[in-house]
Amino acid sequence: MARPVKRPPEQWKKEILHAAKELFLSKGYEETAVSDIMELAGGAKGMFYRFFQSKEEVIHALGNQMFFENNPFEAVRGRSDLNGLEKIRQMLVFDRADKEREKVSAQAVSILKDPRILAAAVEENRRILTPLWLELIEEGQRDGSIQTEYAKELSELMPLVNFWLLPSVFPGDAEEIQHKCRFIAEVLTAMGLPIIEDEMYERTGKILGDKETERGE
Repeated sequence: MARPVKRPPEQWKKEILHAAKELFLSKGYEETAVSDIMELAGGAKGMFYRFFQSKEEVIHALGNQMFFENNPFEAVRGRSDLNGLEKIRQMLVFDRADKEREKVSAQAVSILKDPRILAAAVEENRRILTPLWLELIEEGQRDGSIQTEYAKELSELMPLVNFWLLPSVFPGDAEEIQHKCRFIAEVLTAMGLPIIEDEMYERTGKILGDKETERGE
């Protein structure tokens, strides 16, 4: 019998995340066990726990990896044909177009009921996304496409909006979530950041509302 090929630690971590992504997209997060991930990755179950404490930690790490691999902020950063407001709108289009990450993110909604995981996700969004939002909003201020005195406040608010919309954090049905989206759209427009259009909040409300219906909540 051939001896297993040795892999450096970073390669093992990469293989585990790759296997988890494939299984979450094909079977679903809830239906995937740690043993399934390691069988596909080609390693013993103990190898999993050298890098991750739980399956929840894996889906969190996978979401981050998928974001940085296809970062919508980076996709618009160098666009000289767009002003600041247009870059933000295009960034949101790019973000919604990443169907695989959207599917993984939807599966991660349920684990945010854990206060520890929710707190970690909020902190990570604040640390990573706030500076990216601030950069684009300030660019819009400079070129005149965004008229606001609240660049810093908006950049801190935007990474938190998704958490407020999550029915696993603030319970609500599809109609209530759509109403929240209309509220957000009006608030952002009043603050000089008119970026949420009808299609966006109707789609968000439907997706999140349907997700709750599927779970029977």
